Amino acid sequence: MSNLQKNQSRFLRLLADLIIYSYEQGYELTGGDLWARDGHKNGSFHYKRLAIDLNLFRDGRYLIYTADYEPLGQYWQSLDPGCTWGGEFTNCPDGNHFSYGEK
Repeated sequence: MSNLQKNQSRFLRLLADLIIYSYEQGYELTGGDLWARDGHKNGSFHYKRLAIDLNLFRDGRYLIYTADYEPLGQYWQSLDPGCTWGGEFTNCPDGNHFSYGEK
């Protein structure tokens, strides 16, 4: 198994934990880009299937602010040292972005 495949497998396993946790906290989710061919910055982990954008809802309302995602971002980062949350990007916070292997 290649290193990329190992990371993709680990990412999906951790993502399952994040999804379950999200629902346990009263959120609902829909998925965004898990695998993209364009539309992201050069070298994006979306192109490697190591990042996903999640759309977050509570009580039927779409939550759009990075702060709305912070509880999930903190949980995501607690799962594994390789987990990165886009809400902590310094140039341009991206609260709905969850990735693996960037560190």
